[in-house]
This record gives sequence, C-alpha cells and structure tokens, in this order.
Amino acid sequence: MRALVFVCLAIVPSLAARADEGQILQSRMQSLMDAVGTGDAKVWSATLDKRFVMIDETGAISDYAQSVAQVQPLPKGVSGSIAVTEWKATIFGDVAVATHLDDEHEDFHGQKLHALYRSTSSWLKQNGQWKLISMQTLALRQDPPAVSLPDRLSDEYVGRYRAAPDYVYEIMKRDGTLYGATNGGKPVELKAELADVLFTPGQPRTRKIFVRDAQGRIVRLLSRREERDVVFTKEK
Repeated sequence: MRALVFVCLAIVPSLAARADEGQILQSRMQSLMDAVGTGDAKVWSATLDKRFVMIDETGAISDYAQSVAQVQPLPKGVSGSIAVTEWKATIFGDVAVATHLDDEHEDFHGQKLHALYRSTSSWLKQNGQWKLISMQTLALRQDPPAVSLPDRLSDEYVGRYRAAPDYVYEIMKRDGTLYGATNGGKPVELKAELADVLFTPGQPRTRKIFVRDAQGRIVRLLSRREERDVVFTKEK
C-alpha cells in the first residue's frame, strides 16, 4: 500500500510538469501568431528549429528561411489578431505534438473579416529549450452568408435532377423554404448564396449550381464539391 502511495505521489508531479510544459508551448505559439500581426520575424527566427518545415493552408511547403521571410508588417489599411484556442498538447519526453485553433479577426480597410484555421505542430526539446520543428495548417470552411431570393426564382429550382439511372436528386419547396433529397431520402434545407447557387447549411465545401440554356430555362444541376462537379440533368 505504501509503495502504491509513493508511485501516485511520483506521478502527480510528473503530470503537473507536463501541463506546465504544454502551457509554455501554447504561450510560444501565441507569440508566433502575435508576431504575424506585428510583422516581427525575430520571434519566428528564435522559436523555429533550423530544420523546420511548414505546410500552410494553401498546401505550399516552406523551410525555416522561407517561413521566417514570410513574416512581414501588414500592408497599410490592414490590421488584425490571431488567438490560439482549443489548445491540446501531448508530450513524449523531448517531443511534443499539439493541435489548436487559430481564430483570426482582420480589419481590411474598414471591413471586418473572420477566418478559422486548424493547426498541428511538432516541437523538439534540446538543451532545455523547445523548438518548433513542423507545422501544418488547414483553413476551416464556413457557411457563406445566405441571401433571400424572389419566389419566382426559387420556384424554378424545384424538380427532379438525375445523375445516373439509380441516382436522383429532388428539390422541393415547403412553406417558402427549399429542401433537397437524394434518392427519396430525408430532405435537407437549402439556402441561396447567390442567384442559381445554393448550399446546404453545415456543408460549406459543396454547392448546387444551376445551368440554363439560351432561353434561360434550367437544364442541369452541378453538384460541386470544391472544384469537382457531379452533373445532374433536369427531368422534364
């Protein structure tokens, strides 16, 4: 029993130390994000390992020198801040892996912009100091602002659209709201981003785009997921 108590007492300080290390890493990551807003490349130079590799939200790969060089003062008329939230770090001895949310608010010439990014970072502790060795960032998509369409226009979208003999998408209208259903499944609400462009709330990667003929009649529906389309033909 006494041995068990000693083991437990040994574990508690270890867990506390790991928590402290995680907070140190979060503070350093926040300093990096603050430096993006101020254009202070020295913070990045001091925090990054010389072997650092970054994959940004566009998929571009940057090494240490390229990453530091990208930290520049923001252009005139642009300001903003990035808050590091939802931080979670797991420490494996001298290596740590962390995930976090980068919550960006930007003032772009008087217009307020908001973006969210999910990042994963890897850290290495050498000579008692943590260095960032890699980071990968994904831009999190959000629903676009919805617009109201005239009833006459939204009525034109109602109908059945076929992509294959066994794959049909139907658009219906109930109490002024558009819904879409695949192969007779549960209808899901549709909203308009623009005229002839609809989206499903909570699915910002996809759009429903209507194609018209020379007379202005809807003949096809493009179910677009990012840059790829599944083509549906409107049934008469």
